[in-house]
Amino acid sequence: MNHIRNFCIIAHIDHGKSTLADRMLEYTNTIKVTEGQMLDDMDLEKERGITIKSHAIQMEYEYEGEKYVLNLIDTPGHVDFSYEVSRSIAACEGALLVVDATQGVQAQTISNLYMAIEHDLEIIPVVNKCDMPNAMPEEVTDEIVDLIGCKAEEVILASARTGQGVEEILKAVVERIPHPKGDENAPLQALIFDSVFNSFRGIIAYFKIVNGVMHPGEKVRFINTKKEYQAEEIGVLKMDMIPRKELRTGDVGYIVSGIKNAVEVKVGDTITTVANPATAAIEGFQEVKPMVFAGVYPIEPEDYENLRTSLEKLQLNDASLTFQHESSAALGFGFRCGFLGLLHMEIVQERLDREFNMDVITTVPNVSYMIYDKHGEAMEVHNPSGMPDPTLIEHVEEPYINATIITTANYIGPIMTLCLGKRGELVRQDFITGNRVEIQFLMPLGEIVIDFYDKLKSISRGYASFDYHPAGFRPSKLVKLDILLNGESVDALSTLTHVDNSVTLGRRMCERLKELLPRQQFDIAIQAAIGGKIIARETVKQVRKDVLAKCYGGDVSRKRKLLEKQKRGKKRMKQIGNVQVPQKAFLAVLKLDGD
Repeated sequence: MNHIRNFCIIAHIDHGKSTLADRMLEYTNTIKVTEGQMLDDMDLEKERGITIKSHAIQMEYEYEGEKYVLNLIDTPGHVDFSYEVSRSIAACEGALLVVDATQGVQAQTISNLYMAIEHDLEIIPVVNKCDMPNAMPEEVTDEIVDLIGCKAEEVILASARTGQGVEEILKAVVERIPHPKGDENAPLQALIFDSVFNSFRGIIAYFKIVNGVMHPGEKVRFINTKKEYQAEEIGVLKMDMIPRKELRTGDVGYIVSGIKNAVEVKVGDTITTVANPATAAIEGFQEVKPMVFAGVYPIEPEDYENLRTSLEKLQLNDASLTFQHESSAALGFGFRCGFLGLLHMEIVQERLDREFNMDVITTVPNVSYMIYDKHGEAMEVHNPSGMPDPTLIEHVEEPYINATIITTANYIGPIMTLCLGKRGELVRQDFITGNRVEIQFLMPLGEIVIDFYDKLKSISRGYASFDYHPAGFRPSKLVKLDILLNGESVDALSTLTHVDNSVTLGRRMCERLKELLPRQQFDIAIQAAIGGKIIARETVKQVRKDVLAKCYGGDVSRKRKLLEKQKRGKKRMKQIGNVQVPQKAFLAVLKLDGD
Protein backbone atom coordinates (compact mmCIF):
# COMPACT_ATOMS: atom_id res chain seq x y z
CA MET A 1 0.00 0.00 0.00
CA ASN A 2 2.94 2.34 0.67
CA HIS A 3 3.93 2.01 -2.99
CA ILE A 4 0.55 3.01 -4.48
CA ARG A 5 -0.30 6.55 -5.59
CA ASN A 6 -3.78 7.48 -6.87
CA PHE A 7 -4.02 10.85 -8.60
CA CYS A 8 -6.05 12.72 -11.23
CA ILE A 9 -5.33 15.61 -13.58
CA ILE A 10 -7.56 18.69 -13.27
CA ALA A 11 -7.44 21.67 -15.62
CA HIS A 12 -9.49 23.92 -17.86
CA ILE A 13 -10.50 22.67 -21.32
CA ASP A 14 -7.60 22.65 -23.85
CA HIS A 15 -4.82 23.10 -21.27
CA GLY A 16 -3.08 19.86 -22.33
CA LYS A 17 -4.22 17.25 -19.75
CA SER A 18 -4.56 14.34 -22.18
CA THR A 19 -1.25 15.11 -23.95
CA LEU A 20 0.50 15.25 -20.57
CA ALA A 21 -1.07 11.88 -19.69
CA ASP A 22 0.35 10.47 -22.97
CA ARG A 23 3.86 11.66 -22.07
CA MET A 24 3.63 10.05 -18.61
CA LEU A 25 2.45 6.75 -20.09
CA GLU A 26 5.32 6.90 -22.59
CA TYR A 27 7.91 7.77 -19.91
CA THR A 28 6.86 4.85 -17.68
CA ASN A 29 6.83 2.46 -20.72
CA THR A 30 3.16 1.65 -20.06
CA ILE A 31 2.25 2.00 -23.73
CA LYS A 32 3.78 3.14 -26.99
CA VAL A 33 1.99 6.36 -27.97
CA THR A 34 1.11 5.93 -31.65
CA GLU A 35 -1.23 8.92 -31.97
CA GLY A 36 -2.20 11.85 -29.73
CA GLN A 37 -4.56 11.49 -26.74
CA MET A 38 -4.37 7.71 -26.27
CA LEU A 39 -6.83 7.83 -23.37
CA ASP A 40 -9.51 9.61 -25.44
CA ASP A 41 -10.78 6.44 -27.09
CA MET A 42 -14.20 7.70 -28.21
CA ASP A 43 -14.41 8.88 -31.86
CA LEU A 44 -16.28 11.95 -30.64
CA GLU A 45 -13.41 12.87 -28.31
CA LYS A 46 -10.86 12.56 -31.12
CA GLU A 47 -12.97 14.63 -33.52
CA ARG A 48 -13.70 17.46 -31.11
CA GLY A 49 -10.35 17.34 -29.32
CA ILE A 50 -12.01 17.30 -25.89
CA THR A 51 -12.18 14.73 -23.10
CA ILE A 52 -15.76 13.64 -22.39
CA LYS A 53 -15.16 10.62 -20.13
CA SER A 54 -12.64 10.35 -17.33
CA HIS A 55 -10.21 7.46 -18.01
CA ALA A 56 -8.35 5.40 -15.43
CA ILE A 57 -5.00 3.75 -16.23
CA GLN A 58 -2.23 2.15 -14.15
CA MET A 59 1.50 2.91 -14.59
CA GLU A 60 4.57 1.38 -12.96
CA TYR A 61 7.39 3.75 -12.07
CA GLU A 62 10.78 3.00 -10.52
CA TYR A 63 12.05 5.65 -8.10
CA GLU A 64 15.23 5.32 -5.97
CA GLY A 65 15.38 1.57 -6.64
CA GLU A 66 11.79 0.90 -5.54
CA LYS A 67 8.78 0.15 -7.74
CA TYR A 68 5.67 2.29 -7.40
CA VAL A 69 2.19 1.75 -8.86
CA LEU A 70 0.63 5.00 -10.10
CA ASN A 71 -3.11 5.03 -10.85
CA LEU A 72 -3.91 8.02 -13.07
CA ILE A 73 -7.41 9.30 -13.86
CA ASP A 74 -7.52 11.75 -16.80
CA THR A 75 -10.54 14.05 -16.38
CA PRO A 76 -12.58 16.34 -18.69
CA GLY A 77 -12.15 20.12 -18.50
CA HIS A 78 -15.47 21.43 -19.83
CA VAL A 79 -18.00 22.83 -17.33
CA ASP A 80 -20.67 20.36 -18.60
CA PHE A 81 -18.62 17.36 -17.47
CA SER A 82 -17.73 18.52 -13.95
CA TYR A 83 -19.60 15.50 -12.49
CA GLU A 84 -16.99 13.20 -14.11
CA VAL A 85 -14.31 15.25 -12.32
CA SER A 86 -16.06 15.02 -8.92
CA ARG A 87 -16.20 11.20 -9.20
CA SER A 88 -12.53 10.97 -10.16
CA ILE A 89 -11.56 13.19 -7.23
CA ALA A 90 -13.43 10.87 -4.84
CA ALA A 91 -11.14 7.99 -5.92
CA CYS A 92 -7.81 9.86 -5.47
CA GLU A 93 -5.43 11.18 -2.82
CA GLY A 94 -3.76 13.80 -4.99
CA ALA A 95 -4.23 15.94 -8.10
CA LEU A 96 -2.05 17.54 -10.76
CA LEU A 97 -3.29 21.08 -11.31
CA VAL A 98 -2.36 21.82 -14.94
CA VAL A 99 -2.43 25.45 -16.12
CA ASP A 100 -1.66 26.65 -19.66
CA ALA A 101 1.39 28.98 -19.69
CA THR A 102 -0.16 31.02 -22.50
CA GLN A 103 -3.60 31.52 -20.89
CA GLY A 104 -3.16 31.41 -17.13
CA VAL A 105 -5.71 30.32 -14.52
CA GLN A 106 -9.25 29.93 -15.93
CA ALA A 107 -12.69 29.69 -14.30
CA GLN A 108 -13.07 25.91 -14.62
CA THR A 109 -9.57 25.38 -13.16
CA ILE A 110 -10.63 27.24 -10.01
CA SER A 111 -13.92 25.33 -9.79
CA ASN A 112 -12.24 21.89 -10.04
CA LEU A 113 -9.45 22.99 -7.71
CA TYR A 114 -11.93 23.90 -4.95
CA MET A 115 -13.58 20.50 -5.41
CA ALA A 116 -10.18 18.80 -4.94
CA ILE A 117 -9.35 20.92 -1.85
CA GLU A 118 -12.72 19.99 -0.27
CA HIS A 119 -11.69 16.31 -0.57
CA ASP A 120 -8.30 17.09 1.10
CA LEU A 121 -6.31 16.17 -2.00
CA GLU A 122 -2.60 17.04 -2.22
CA ILE A 123 -2.22 19.53 -5.09
CA ILE A 124 0.83 19.50 -7.40
CA PRO A 125 0.80 22.65 -9.58
CA VAL A 126 2.12 22.26 -13.16
CA VAL A 127 2.54 25.04 -15.74
CA ASN A 128 2.17 23.38 -19.16
CA LYS A 129 3.07 24.58 -22.71
CA CYS A 130 6.24 26.37 -21.51
CA ASP A 131 7.81 25.80 -24.95
CA MET A 132 5.28 28.05 -26.71
CA PRO A 133 6.61 31.39 -28.03
CA ASN A 134 3.86 33.36 -26.22
CA ALA A 135 4.22 31.46 -22.89
CA MET A 136 4.35 33.53 -19.67
CA PRO A 137 5.61 30.97 -17.10
CA GLU A 138 6.61 33.57 -14.45
CA GLU A 139 3.24 35.38 -14.53
CA VAL A 140 1.26 32.12 -14.48
CA THR A 141 3.40 30.80 -11.59
CA ASP A 142 2.55 33.98 -9.62
CA GLU A 143 -1.17 33.40 -10.32
CA ILE A 144 -0.93 29.81 -9.02
CA VAL A 145 0.98 30.92 -5.91
CA ASP A 146 -1.76 33.52 -5.21
CA LEU A 147 -4.47 30.90 -5.80
CA ILE A 148 -3.29 27.98 -3.65
CA GLY A 149 -0.67 29.63 -1.42
CA CYS A 150 2.21 27.30 -2.37
CA LYS A 151 5.86 28.31 -2.86
CA ALA A 152 7.02 29.35 -6.35
CA GLU A 153 9.66 26.56 -6.39
CA GLU A 154 6.92 23.93 -5.89
CA VAL A 155 5.42 24.81 -9.29
CA ILE A 156 6.72 22.46 -12.02
CA LEU A 157 7.37 23.97 -15.46
CA ALA A 158 6.56 21.44 -18.19
CA SER A 159 5.69 20.93 -21.81
CA ALA A 160 3.48 17.98 -22.70
CA ARG A 161 4.49 18.29 -26.34
CA THR A 162 8.26 18.00 -25.86
CA GLY A 163 8.21 15.91 -22.65
CA GLN A 164 9.95 18.63 -20.58
CA GLY A 165 9.22 18.30 -16.85
CA VAL A 166 7.55 14.85 -17.04
CA GLU A 167 10.24 13.23 -14.84
CA GLU A 168 9.85 16.00 -12.21
CA ILE A 169 6.06 15.47 -12.22
CA LEU A 170 6.40 11.69 -11.64
CA LYS A 171 8.91 12.31 -8.82
CA ALA A 172 6.57 14.86 -7.24
CA VAL A 173 3.67 12.37 -7.44
CA VAL A 174 5.72 9.79 -5.47
CA GLU A 175 7.18 12.29 -2.98
CA ARG A 176 4.25 14.64 -2.32
CA ILE A 177 1.06 12.60 -2.77
CA PRO A 178 0.26 10.44 0.28
CA HIS A 179 -0.30 6.71 -0.15
CA PRO A 180 -3.88 5.41 0.32
CA LYS A 181 -4.95 4.90 3.92
CA GLY A 182 -7.07 1.92 4.89
CA ASP A 183 -7.17 -1.38 6.76
CA GLU A 184 -6.46 -4.54 4.75
CA ASN A 185 -7.82 -6.74 7.55
CA ALA A 186 -11.18 -4.90 7.75
CA PRO A 187 -14.27 -6.09 5.81
CA LEU A 188 -14.14 -5.16 2.11
CA GLN A 189 -15.33 -1.67 1.12
CA ALA A 190 -14.82 -0.61 -2.52
CA LEU A 191 -16.20 2.62 -3.98
CA ILE A 192 -17.61 2.41 -7.55
CA PHE A 193 -16.58 5.54 -9.44
CA ASP A 194 -17.50 4.51 -13.00
CA SER A 195 -19.02 1.70 -15.06
CA VAL A 196 -19.18 0.63 -18.71
CA PHE A 197 -21.40 -1.72 -20.72
CA ASN A 198 -19.80 -4.56 -22.66
CA SER A 199 -22.14 -6.50 -24.96
CA PHE A 200 -20.33 -9.80 -24.24
CA ARG A 201 -19.56 -9.54 -20.51
CA GLY A 202 -22.39 -7.35 -19.20
CA ILE A 203 -21.74 -4.38 -16.95
CA ILE A 204 -18.17 -3.78 -15.78
CA ALA A 205 -17.79 -1.58 -12.68
CA TYR A 206 -14.60 0.42 -11.91
CA PHE A 207 -13.81 0.84 -8.21
CA LYS A 208 -11.20 1.88 -5.67
CA ILE A 209 -10.69 -0.37 -2.61
CA VAL A 210 -10.85 1.72 0.58
CA ASN A 211 -10.61 -1.18 3.07
CA GLY A 212 -10.08 -4.93 2.79
CA VAL A 213 -9.00 -7.30 0.01
CA MET A 214 -10.90 -8.68 -3.02
CA HIS A 215 -10.41 -12.06 -4.72
CA PRO A 216 -11.99 -13.48 -7.89
CA GLY A 217 -14.70 -16.11 -7.27
CA GLU A 218 -15.92 -14.38 -4.07
CA LYS A 219 -19.59 -13.57 -3.62
CA VAL A 220 -19.98 -9.79 -3.42
CA ARG A 221 -22.84 -7.49 -2.44
CA PHE A 222 -23.62 -3.98 -3.68
CA ILE A 223 -24.71 -2.25 -0.45
CA ASN A 224 -27.19 0.35 -1.80
CA THR A 225 -28.97 -1.88 -4.33
CA LYS A 226 -28.67 -4.94 -1.98
CA LYS A 227 -27.90 -7.20 -4.99
CA GLU A 228 -25.44 -10.12 -4.74
CA TYR A 229 -23.15 -11.40 -7.52
CA GLN A 230 -20.21 -13.72 -8.15
CA ALA A 231 -16.95 -11.82 -8.84
CA GLU A 232 -16.09 -13.72 -12.03
CA GLU A 233 -13.02 -11.61 -12.81
CA ILE A 234 -11.19 -8.75 -11.14
CA GLY A 235 -8.13 -6.85 -12.34
CA VAL A 236 -6.38 -3.58 -13.00
CA LEU A 237 -6.86 -1.05 -15.80
CA LYS A 238 -4.03 -0.54 -18.24
CA MET A 239 -4.83 0.15 -21.93
CA ASP A 240 -6.66 -3.18 -21.69
CA MET A 241 -8.06 -4.92 -18.62
CA ILE A 242 -5.40 -7.09 -16.92
CA PRO A 243 -6.87 -9.84 -14.63
CA ARG A 244 -5.34 -10.22 -11.14
CA LYS A 245 -5.59 -12.92 -8.42
CA GLU A 246 -6.24 -10.30 -5.73
CA LEU A 247 -6.68 -6.55 -5.26
CA ARG A 248 -5.69 -4.94 -1.97
CA THR A 249 -6.51 -1.71 -0.15
CA GLY A 250 -5.69 1.37 -2.25
CA ASP A 251 -5.87 -0.46 -5.59
CA VAL A 252 -8.01 0.85 -8.45
CA GLY A 253 -9.50 -1.89 -10.60
CA TYR A 254 -12.53 -3.42 -12.33
CA ILE A 255 -14.99 -6.23 -11.58
CA VAL A 256 -16.87 -8.43 -14.07
CA SER A 257 -19.83 -10.18 -12.46
CA GLY A 258 -22.23 -10.83 -15.34
CA ILE A 259 -24.67 -8.03 -14.44
CA LYS A 260 -27.09 -7.59 -17.34
CA ASN A 261 -29.50 -4.97 -15.96
CA ALA A 262 -28.22 -1.38 -16.07
CA VAL A 263 -30.37 -0.27 -13.11
CA GLU A 264 -28.49 -2.60 -10.73
CA VAL A 265 -25.20 -0.64 -10.81
CA LYS A 266 -25.15 2.78 -9.21
CA VAL A 267 -22.05 4.96 -9.42
CA GLY A 268 -21.13 5.89 -5.84
CA ASP A 269 -22.29 2.50 -4.45
CA THR A 270 -20.07 0.37 -2.20
CA ILE A 271 -19.03 -3.25 -2.91
CA THR A 272 -18.52 -5.63 0.02
CA THR A 273 -18.28 -9.43 0.43
CA VAL A 274 -21.22 -11.61 1.47
CA ALA A 275 -18.99 -13.77 3.74
CA ASN A 276 -17.64 -10.82 5.78
CA PRO A 277 -19.85 -7.80 4.98
CA ALA A 278 -19.09 -4.18 5.92
CA THR A 279 -21.78 -2.56 8.04
CA ALA A 280 -21.78 0.86 6.33
CA ALA A 281 -21.37 2.19 2.82
CA ILE A 282 -18.56 4.64 2.02
CA GLU A 283 -19.59 8.28 1.95
CA GLY A 284 -20.02 8.64 -1.81
CA PHE A 285 -20.15 11.85 -3.81
CA GLN A 286 -23.20 14.05 -4.19
CA GLU A 287 -26.12 13.06 -6.38
CA VAL A 288 -25.98 14.78 -9.74
CA LYS A 289 -28.35 17.72 -10.25
CA PRO A 290 -29.35 18.24 -13.90
CA MET A 291 -29.48 21.85 -15.07
CA VAL A 292 -31.09 21.57 -18.52
CA PHE A 293 -34.08 19.45 -19.51
CA ALA A 294 -35.22 18.37 -22.97
CA GLY A 295 -37.57 15.76 -24.40
CA VAL A 296 -35.91 12.97 -26.44
CA TYR A 297 -38.28 11.08 -28.76
CA PRO A 298 -37.67 8.27 -31.27
CA ILE A 299 -38.44 9.25 -34.88
CA GLU A 300 -40.18 5.86 -35.37
CA PRO A 301 -42.69 5.16 -32.55
CA GLU A 302 -41.80 1.43 -32.51
CA ASP A 303 -38.21 2.35 -31.46
CA TYR A 304 -39.41 3.50 -28.01
CA GLU A 305 -38.19 0.37 -26.15
CA ASN A 306 -34.86 0.44 -28.02
CA LEU A 307 -34.43 4.07 -26.96
CA ARG A 308 -35.08 3.15 -23.31
CA THR A 309 -32.43 0.38 -23.47
CA SER A 310 -29.94 2.71 -25.21
CA LEU A 311 -30.44 5.43 -22.56
CA GLU A 312 -29.95 2.89 -19.74
CA LYS A 313 -26.68 1.67 -21.29
CA LEU A 314 -25.54 5.23 -21.88
CA GLN A 315 -26.39 6.17 -18.28
CA LEU A 316 -23.95 3.48 -17.08
CA ASN A 317 -21.17 5.23 -18.91
CA ASP A 318 -22.43 8.73 -18.10
CA ALA A 319 -23.88 8.87 -14.60
CA SER A 320 -24.84 12.56 -14.95
CA LEU A 321 -27.60 11.71 -17.47
CA THR A 322 -31.07 11.35 -15.90
CA PHE A 323 -34.30 10.43 -17.71
CA GLN A 324 -37.97 9.64 -17.09
CA HIS A 325 -40.88 8.65 -19.32
CA GLU A 326 -43.11 11.33 -20.89
CA SER A 327 -45.51 11.59 -23.81
CA SER A 328 -46.29 14.39 -26.24
CA ALA A 329 -49.32 14.94 -28.47
CA ALA A 330 -47.07 15.84 -31.42
CA LEU A 331 -44.24 13.33 -30.94
CA GLY A 332 -45.77 10.32 -29.14
CA PHE A 333 -43.91 8.45 -26.38
CA GLY A 334 -40.40 9.49 -25.33
CA PHE A 335 -38.27 10.54 -22.38
CA ARG A 336 -37.65 13.74 -20.45
CA CYS A 337 -33.88 13.84 -20.05
CA GLY A 338 -31.84 15.96 -17.64
CA PHE A 339 -28.41 17.20 -18.76
CA LEU A 340 -25.64 19.23 -17.10
CA GLY A 341 -25.52 21.69 -19.99
CA LEU A 342 -25.99 22.16 -23.72
CA LEU A 343 -22.70 20.54 -24.78
CA HIS A 344 -23.62 17.54 -22.63
CA MET A 345 -27.00 17.35 -24.42
CA GLU A 346 -25.30 17.53 -27.85
CA ILE A 347 -22.81 14.78 -26.91
CA VAL A 348 -25.61 12.48 -25.63
CA GLN A 349 -27.50 12.98 -28.90
CA GLU A 350 -24.37 12.16 -30.93
CA ARG A 351 -23.60 9.08 -28.83
CA LEU A 352 -27.17 7.77 -29.20
CA ASP A 353 -26.75 8.04 -32.96
CA ARG A 354 -23.22 6.56 -33.20
CA GLU A 355 -23.15 3.91 -30.49
CA PHE A 356 -26.77 2.74 -30.57
CA ASN A 357 -27.90 3.79 -34.07
CA MET A 358 -30.88 5.70 -32.62
CA ASP A 359 -32.49 8.51 -34.64
CA VAL A 360 -34.09 10.90 -32.16
CA ILE A 361 -35.89 14.25 -32.09
CA THR A 362 -34.88 16.55 -29.23
CA THR A 363 -37.26 19.29 -28.11
CA VAL A 364 -36.33 22.85 -27.12
CA PRO A 365 -34.19 22.64 -23.95
CA ASN A 366 -35.46 24.35 -20.81
CA VAL A 367 -34.83 24.41 -17.07
CA SER A 368 -37.05 23.44 -14.13
CA TYR A 369 -39.38 26.06 -12.64
CA MET A 370 -41.26 26.17 -9.31
CA ILE A 371 -44.95 26.99 -9.76
CA TYR A 372 -46.93 28.25 -6.73
CA ASP A 373 -50.73 28.05 -7.04
CA LYS A 374 -53.41 30.13 -5.28
CA HIS A 375 -53.59 27.56 -2.44
CA GLY A 376 -49.89 28.04 -1.65
CA GLU A 377 -48.91 24.60 -3.02
CA ALA A 378 -45.62 24.29 -4.93
CA MET A 379 -44.88 22.04 -7.89
CA GLU A 380 -41.73 21.61 -9.98
CA VAL A 381 -42.26 21.83 -13.75
CA HIS A 382 -39.64 20.67 -16.28
CA ASN A 383 -41.84 20.92 -19.32
CA PRO A 384 -44.01 23.81 -20.59
CA SER A 385 -46.87 21.36 -21.26
CA GLY A 386 -46.93 20.58 -17.51
CA MET A 387 -47.85 24.19 -16.67
CA PRO A 388 -51.22 24.58 -14.92
CA ASP A 389 -53.81 27.08 -16.19
CA PRO A 390 -52.47 30.68 -15.83
CA THR A 391 -55.55 31.66 -13.76
CA LEU A 392 -54.54 29.16 -11.05
CA ILE A 393 -50.92 30.37 -10.73
CA GLU A 394 -50.01 32.72 -7.87
CA HIS A 395 -46.37 33.21 -8.99
CA VAL A 396 -43.52 31.40 -10.76
CA GLU A 397 -39.93 31.04 -9.54
CA GLU A 398 -37.00 30.29 -11.85
CA PRO A 399 -33.53 28.92 -11.01
CA TYR A 400 -30.64 31.37 -10.75
CA ILE A 401 -26.91 30.71 -10.94
CA ASN A 402 -23.75 32.38 -9.69
CA ALA A 403 -21.73 32.82 -12.88
CA THR A 404 -17.98 33.46 -12.74
CA ILE A 405 -16.29 34.84 -15.84
CA ILE A 406 -12.53 35.33 -16.05
CA THR A 407 -11.30 37.50 -18.94
CA THR A 408 -8.79 40.15 -19.95
CA ALA A 409 -9.70 43.78 -19.20
CA ASN A 410 -10.28 44.77 -22.86
CA TYR A 411 -13.35 42.51 -23.14
CA ILE A 412 -15.15 43.74 -19.98
CA GLY A 413 -17.54 46.04 -21.93
CA PRO A 414 -18.99 43.49 -24.40
CA ILE A 415 -19.23 40.81 -21.66
CA MET A 416 -21.12 43.20 -19.35
CA THR A 417 -23.50 44.05 -22.22
CA LEU A 418 -24.09 40.35 -22.94
CA CYS A 419 -24.76 39.42 -19.29
CA LEU A 420 -26.99 42.43 -18.55
CA GLY A 421 -28.93 41.66 -21.76
CA LYS A 422 -29.54 38.18 -20.33
CA ARG A 423 -31.11 39.71 -17.16
CA GLY A 424 -27.89 39.28 -15.17
CA GLU A 425 -27.05 41.30 -12.04
CA LEU A 426 -23.42 42.27 -11.43
CA VAL A 427 -22.29 40.97 -8.02
CA ARG A 428 -18.62 41.90 -8.04
CA GLN A 429 -15.58 42.52 -10.17
CA ASP A 430 -11.99 41.80 -9.07
CA PHE A 431 -8.67 42.25 -10.86
CA ILE A 432 -6.68 39.03 -10.33
CA THR A 433 -3.25 39.80 -11.80
CA GLY A 434 -2.10 42.21 -14.49
CA ASN A 435 -5.07 42.90 -16.73
CA ARG A 436 -7.06 39.72 -15.91
CA VAL A 437 -10.47 40.28 -14.32
CA GLU A 438 -12.88 37.98 -12.48
CA ILE A 439 -16.52 39.11 -12.89
CA GLN A 440 -19.36 37.53 -10.91
CA PHE A 441 -22.98 37.73 -12.06
CA LEU A 442 -26.27 36.47 -10.67
CA MET A 443 -28.17 35.21 -13.72
CA PRO A 444 -31.30 33.20 -14.57
CA LEU A 445 -30.26 29.72 -15.73
CA GLY A 446 -32.90 29.77 -18.49
CA GLU A 447 -31.09 32.67 -20.18
CA ILE A 448 -27.74 30.88 -20.51
CA VAL A 449 -29.17 27.54 -21.61
CA ILE A 450 -29.25 28.05 -25.35
CA ASP A 451 -26.12 29.72 -26.64
CA PHE A 452 -24.65 31.96 -23.95
CA TYR A 453 -21.34 30.06 -23.89
CA ASP A 454 -20.85 30.35 -27.68
CA LYS A 455 -21.59 34.09 -27.65
CA LEU A 456 -19.22 34.65 -24.73
CA LYS A 457 -16.43 32.86 -26.58
CA SER A 458 -16.99 34.83 -29.80
CA ILE A 459 -17.14 38.32 -28.21
CA SER A 460 -14.02 37.62 -26.14
CA ARG A 461 -12.19 35.86 -29.02
CA GLY A 462 -11.95 32.73 -26.91
CA TYR A 463 -10.24 34.47 -23.96
CA ALA A 464 -13.15 34.44 -21.48
CA SER A 465 -13.72 31.34 -19.37
CA PHE A 466 -17.04 30.59 -17.72
CA ASP A 467 -18.17 28.54 -14.73
CA TYR A 468 -21.38 28.50 -12.70
CA HIS A 469 -23.02 27.13 -9.55
CA PRO A 470 -26.75 26.94 -8.66
CA ALA A 471 -27.99 29.83 -6.49
CA GLY A 472 -31.57 28.78 -5.66
CA PHE A 473 -34.90 30.02 -7.05
CA ARG A 474 -36.22 33.59 -7.38
CA PRO A 475 -39.68 34.94 -8.38
CA SER A 476 -39.95 35.94 -12.03
CA LYS A 477 -42.53 37.07 -14.62
CA LEU A 478 -42.64 34.07 -16.93
CA VAL A 479 -45.18 33.23 -19.63
CA LYS A 480 -45.78 30.12 -21.70
CA LEU A 481 -45.23 30.77 -25.41
CA ASP A 482 -47.13 28.36 -27.67
CA ILE A 483 -46.56 27.79 -31.38
CA LEU A 484 -49.72 26.98 -33.35
CA LEU A 485 -49.75 25.43 -36.83
CA ASN A 486 -53.19 25.93 -38.44
CA GLY A 487 -54.65 26.45 -34.97
CA GLU A 488 -53.12 23.23 -33.53
CA SER A 489 -50.57 23.70 -30.74
CA VAL A 490 -47.20 21.94 -31.24
CA ASP A 491 -46.28 21.13 -27.65
CA ALA A 492 -42.69 20.21 -28.58
CA LEU A 493 -42.04 23.81 -29.66
CA SER A 494 -43.67 25.55 -26.69
CA THR A 495 -41.29 27.31 -24.29
CA LEU A 496 -41.37 29.23 -21.03
CA THR A 497 -39.86 32.67 -21.45
CA HIS A 498 -39.64 35.99 -19.63
CA VAL A 499 -42.51 38.36 -20.45
CA ASP A 500 -40.08 41.03 -21.81
CA ASN A 501 -38.59 38.60 -24.35
CA SER A 502 -41.82 36.87 -25.39
CA VAL A 503 -42.91 39.04 -28.37
CA THR A 504 -39.43 39.13 -29.95
CA LEU A 505 -38.93 35.39 -29.42
CA GLY A 506 -42.42 34.56 -30.78
CA ARG A 507 -41.84 36.66 -33.90
CA ARG A 508 -38.45 35.11 -34.58
CA MET A 509 -39.70 31.56 -34.06
CA CYS A 510 -42.51 32.18 -36.57
CA GLU A 511 -40.10 33.68 -39.12
CA ARG A 512 -37.68 30.78 -38.75
CA LEU A 513 -40.43 28.15 -39.09
CA LYS A 514 -41.74 29.88 -42.21
CA GLU A 515 -38.33 29.33 -43.85
CA LEU A 516 -38.10 25.69 -42.78
CA LEU A 517 -41.58 24.20 -43.11
CA PRO A 518 -42.10 22.54 -46.51
CA ARG A 519 -44.98 24.03 -48.55
CA GLN A 520 -48.19 22.00 -48.67
CA GLN A 521 -51.22 21.97 -50.95
CA PHE A 522 -52.85 24.41 -48.52
CA ASP A 523 -51.84 27.55 -46.58
CA ILE A 524 -50.13 26.94 -43.23
CA ALA A 525 -50.72 29.60 -40.58
CA ILE A 526 -47.83 29.76 -38.07
CA GLN A 527 -48.83 31.66 -34.93
CA ALA A 528 -47.14 32.44 -31.62
CA ALA A 529 -49.59 32.75 -28.73
CA ILE A 530 -49.53 33.54 -25.02
CA GLY A 531 -52.69 32.03 -23.57
CA GLY A 532 -55.47 33.10 -25.96
CA LYS A 533 -53.59 36.11 -27.35
CA ILE A 534 -51.81 35.79 -30.71
CA ILE A 535 -48.60 37.87 -30.67
CA ALA A 536 -47.05 36.95 -34.06
CA ARG A 537 -48.09 35.30 -37.31
CA GLU A 538 -46.51 34.11 -40.57
CA THR A 539 -48.09 32.19 -43.47
CA VAL A 540 -46.48 29.48 -45.59
CA LYS A 541 -48.15 29.86 -49.00
CA GLN A 542 -49.74 26.84 -50.63
CA VAL A 543 -48.36 25.04 -53.67
CA ARG A 544 -50.86 25.53 -56.51
CA LYS A 545 -51.28 23.61 -59.71
CA ASP A 546 -52.06 25.81 -62.71
CA VAL A 547 -55.54 24.44 -63.52
CA LEU A 548 -56.07 27.12 -66.20
CA ALA A 549 -53.16 25.89 -68.31
CA LYS A 550 -55.45 23.87 -70.59
CA CYS A 551 -57.83 26.81 -71.30
CA TYR A 552 -56.93 28.58 -74.53
CA GLY A 553 -59.35 31.52 -74.39
CA GLY A 554 -63.04 30.64 -74.26
CA ASP A 555 -65.63 31.90 -71.81
CA VAL A 556 -64.46 33.24 -68.39
CA SER A 557 -67.12 31.17 -66.57
CA ARG A 558 -65.23 28.01 -67.62
CA LYS A 559 -62.06 29.29 -65.90
CA ARG A 560 -64.02 30.35 -62.81
CA LYS A 561 -65.59 26.88 -62.58
CA LEU A 562 -62.15 25.23 -62.56
CA LEU A 563 -60.82 27.65 -59.89
CA GLU A 564 -63.89 27.08 -57.67
CA LYS A 565 -63.40 23.32 -57.95
CA GLN A 566 -59.71 23.72 -56.95
CA LYS A 567 -60.73 25.96 -54.01
CA ARG A 568 -63.15 23.33 -52.66
CA GLY A 569 -60.44 20.67 -52.92
CA LYS A 570 -57.96 22.89 -51.02
CA LYS A 571 -60.53 23.51 -48.28
CA ARG A 572 -61.20 19.78 -47.88
CA MET A 573 -57.45 19.09 -47.86
CA LYS A 574 -56.85 21.70 -45.12
CA GLN A 575 -59.45 19.98 -42.90
CA ILE A 576 -57.85 16.54 -43.14
CA GLY A 577 -54.18 17.49 -43.78
CA ASN A 578 -51.70 17.68 -40.92
CA VAL A 579 -48.41 19.55 -40.86
CA GLN A 580 -45.23 17.56 -40.20
CA VAL A 581 -42.46 19.56 -38.50
CA PRO A 582 -39.06 18.36 -39.80
CA GLN A 583 -36.23 17.68 -37.32
CA LYS A 584 -34.13 20.55 -38.73
CA ALA A 585 -36.94 22.95 -37.75
CA PHE A 586 -36.68 21.82 -34.12
CA LEU A 587 -32.90 22.26 -34.22
CA ALA A 588 -33.17 25.68 -35.86
CA VAL A 589 -35.45 26.93 -33.09
CA LEU A 590 -32.78 25.85 -30.56
CA LYS A 591 -30.22 28.00 -32.35
CA LEU A 592 -32.55 31.05 -32.58
CA ASP A 593 -30.31 33.24 -30.46
CA GLY A 594 -27.32 32.49 -32.66
CA ASP A 595 -28.31 34.94 -35.42
